[in-house]
Amino acid sequence: MFARSIASLACTVLLATASLAQAKPVLSPPETATVALDGKTIAIKYGAPSMRGRKIMGEVVPYNEVWRTGANPATTFVTKANLKIGSATVPAGSYTLYTLPSKTEWLLIINKQTGQWGTEYHQDRDLVRIPMKGTTLASPQEKMSISFEKTRGNATELHVRWENTDESVSITAQ
Repeated sequence: MFARSIASLACTVLLATASLAQAKPVLSPPETATVALDGKTIAIKYGAPSMRGRKIMGEVVPYNEVWRTGANPATTFVTKANLKIGSATVPAGSYTLYTLPSKTEWLLIINKQTGQWGTEYHQDRDLVRIPMKGTTLASPQEKMSISFEKTRGNATELHVRWENTDESVSITAQ
């Protein structure tokens, strides 16, 4: 009985090990960016795709078309604070974040629909569209990222980076 239990356990361990060895890496792993402004949390959850040898801006991310700003499920934007993003007012709540990239300017889109797949977009649900400030990265960034930076008190900057692009906008808790 004891020998059979040991053999069964060994077989289970071998199968689990083989299964892990065959598991494929997630191409666009889930990531989260968070910040606290005046003690209230802002969180963005997104899928982080990689370049993998592809041309990104203007191809994988087409210009002049709404982009899900990440991969897989829609990028969620949840704020516990009322915000001023750029010059736009965004009340505390749950939203979906999209962008509208172009060669000369990006717009950050805060959309009121939530829970959908990333490619499902309805413009009539837009809360605001906010111009972003663009800069060129010195060297290509392989994995797309969303981050909060230069946080001080009730203010921060939201950055979206990928390939040679860094798009940002200021955020202030109200």
